[in-house]
Amino acid sequence: MDQLPYVDLPRQHAVLKTELLQAIGRVLDHAQFVLGEEVAEFERRFAALCTVTYAIGVNSGTDALVLALSALDVGPGDEVITVPNSFVATTSAIRLLGARPVFVDVRDDLNIDPDRLEAAIGPATKAILPVHLTGRPCDMAAILAVAERRGVAVVEDCAQAVGAEYAGRRVGSFGRLGCFSLHPLKNLNACGDGGVVTTDDAELAGRVRNLRDLGRIGRDDCGTWAGNSRLDTMQAAILLVKLEHLDRWTVRRREIAAQYRRALADLAAVRLPDEQPAERAVYHTFVIEAERRDELRAFLGARGVGSAVHYPLPIHLTTAGQELGYPPGSFPVAEGQAARILSLPIYPELTGAEVERVCATIRAFYEGGA
Repeated sequence: MDQLPYVDLPRQHAVLKTELLQAIGRVLDHAQFVLGEEVAEFERRFAALCTVTYAIGVNSGTDALVLALSALDVGPGDEVITVPNSFVATTSAIRLLGARPVFVDVRDDLNIDPDRLEAAIGPATKAILPVHLTGRPCDMAAILAVAERRGVAVVEDCAQAVGAEYAGRRVGSFGRLGCFSLHPLKNLNACGDGGVVTTDDAELAGRVRNLRDLGRIGRDDCGTWAGNSRLDTMQAAILLVKLEHLDRWTVRRREIAAQYRRALADLAAVRLPDEQPAERAVYHTFVIEAERRDELRAFLGARGVGSAVHYPLPIHLTTAGQELGYPPGSFPVAEGQAARILSLPIYPELTGAEVERVCATIRAFYEGGA
């Protein structure tokens, strides 16, 4: 039986290999391996993609979060509001700075519930960190209304949502800062780790640039203690090649999502992601909610169809997260979703026939009495 993997990066790179090797070769020739010209060019083009003034390349999406919050002076004694159903990096960034994550529950769309924000804001709240999970934009109008009313900064976690739009604007352009991941599994993906911070604020951009480069002032002076979080020139060269294909890849992801919705719309046991009129999702993941999720996943796997769960354990129920003091049942929507969610294959190289195979296998599980 042919395997249909959940992710197939070799298929992507088979098409791009010549371009990628040429880009890598140019870096080998000029040997500017740290903050070379490709980094500056990638930052310029990424800023244009997000319709912001500044983009700062860093070494991971996690560091993008850490540096963005650091630029806002988030530290011990501060609180940052976010969600319990994100990847652990969102909360880790807050804890690494000594601040406290304050979780609020999510809506059916897996994104933060703006109606719960007001009650979570307290005197120690320094920032709101909404996560555009699955590549679907959060309700930014409602979030910003609360943040502006209460005088709290917004930092967007856009790790899964490069190119996504809300009300015609790209994510990463709404908050004081936006944070992106360029991990190999992301829609715009390096061949290794990478990240970006976006902003329209010149002072914040300067702070992030300084913090990513050991706090240096020029070559020989240091203005503050900081780490090394520079985007690698080799990765920037690779990303410049892939950036040319991002719009086409996004269109294809949206086509696959539409095919899934058409083929599975009448299955009562499956809840499909939708889009509101103001949203343009980019489908980093296509997440369904399925009855008997674990049995369905085993059924798919036995028939060669890969799938994943993003994420099976809310952050407050992880081993590390238990120190935050949220017992089971604290966030019933997120916890209920964690037991039902299943991510189906959705990469641009998938053929229509392969998508149909996934759908047919799901239908066979429910309709065949498995």
